[in-house]
Amino acid sequence: MIREEAYADARAETLLFLARRFGAWLLSVAVTYLLASVTATQSVVNALTRMGLDIPIGERLAMTGQDIIGMASMFLPMVAFALLIAFMTSALLCRWLSRWRLPLYLLAGAVAVVCIHLGLNLAFGITPVAIARTAGGLLLQALAGAAGGFTYLFLTRRHALD
Repeated sequence: MIREEAYADARAETLLFLARRFGAWLLSVAVTYLLASVTATQSVVNALTRMGLDIPIGERLAMTGQDIIGMASMFLPMVAFALLIAFMTSALLCRWLSRWRLPLYLLAGAVAVVCIHLGLNLAFGITPVAIARTAGGLLLQALAGAAGGFTYLFLTRRHALD
């Protein structure tokens, strides 16, 4: 009887641990995707304004919303998969480098997003997200990934100390 209760408690703890990690991963994917999409859209809008077009704030917001929805079928799954691999790798490295947890997760998120863009370019010769065609734009995309890494770390930090 006592053994069954201990087993049930251990199972419940494991499920709670996995649920927290899954929720943190989902939120970090959302943060990364939203920041990457918004920066990509605003980069295009800024290029249009430099050409002399006047784009009101309402249209900017509408364009941003359309891009967030429109890029979701292609770019969102790539971000989700890339961050999954990146965070799993970081978790493994943190077993030996626990003091480097913050830089590891920031770097993991940044590298994950950069790998999406560079991988597509190397494999297919395309860069579907226009902002990633420049070094500055690729850096902004990397910062979106780093923000996702920070989000994951922040949401899992407290539970890692328990």
